[in-house]
Formats: sequence, C-alpha cells, structure tokens
Amino acid sequence: SGGVITDLPFRVLANGTYTVTGTDSHGCSNSSSVSITVKSLPAVSAMASKDSVCQGLKLTLAGNGTALSYSWSNGATNAVPFVPAGTQTYTVTGTASNNCTSTSTTKVVVDPSPPVTANPKTSAICAGSSVTLSGGGALTYSWSGGKINEVAFVPSASGSYTVTGTDSYGC
Repeated sequence: SGGVITDLPFRVLANGTYTVTGTDSHGCSNSSSVSITVKSLPAVSAMASKDSVCQGLKLTLAGNGTALSYSWSNGATNAVPFVPAGTQTYTVTGTASNNCTSTSTTKVVVDPSPPVTANPKTSAICAGSSVTLSGGGALTYSWSGGKINEVAFVPSASGSYTVTGTDSYGC
C-alpha cells in the first residue's frame, strides 16, 4: 500500500500500517499487514570549550541536546578535558533512550607554539657591565627575574634567565 514496491527500500516518514497483497498465478490473493513505528532522533550538537587552542593546552568537548549519552571520535571523551594532538574535526554521536542516534561535528584548531629563542647580546660580561636580553620568534616576551626584553641591565651575579614568548594567537 502507499506506492511501496516489494524489495525496494523506502523512507518511512510517519507511524503507519503497511499492507501487502499478493496474487498467485491462479488469480488468488491474500494480504498481510505490518505496523511501523518511527522513533524520533535525538537533537545533538557538538560543543567545544574553545574553537582553537595553543599546542599542549587542554580543551573540553561536550555533546549537547536531547540524547542520553554522547560518544566522540578521535579518542575524546565527553566533558573530559584533553590535549588535542593537532587540528582536526571531532564527531559526537548522541544516543537517545529509544537507541536512535544523531551526530554533529566541530573542528578544533591547534595553534603551534612559537619557536622562541633567547638571544643575549653577549653571554659573558665583566662585573659592573650591562647586558641586553632579546627574545626571538614571537610577538611579545617576558623574562624571568623581571627583566625587560631589549632593555639593558647590570646583573648582580652570574645566572640564567628564561624567556617566554607569546605569538599573535596568544600561544
């Protein structure tokens, strides 16, 4: 019934009863019916705590919607922070109480850390002389000991200084 052809798949859009009538070579016929119930799909959306993250930092993926449970591709666990290996698309599958599933995707961009270098103008100076520390490979620099990038100072003793560089992405 309803224009359905035997052995051809069709999309069931609503609950209903489908009846088939068969006729043999003698002209005898008989009918049989089946009721089909259409289960609703859960609404599912993929949510990321950030659309982009600096390399080595954590983010959280969470499924949102009407599903009871959510599972993620690429090794992510729903609502558990993790460090993504690189830029990729993650797919969440939400499963409803009727066992129907829906999916949604989100792309996470992993920005690389800048290749920061510490460049003193000289690494050995005479007592009382000044030295200038200069960072390279990033946009802004922060030196240990409160030293300022490209500003000369007179060290009170031998020591090491560490620079942290930040790029335009905030990495």
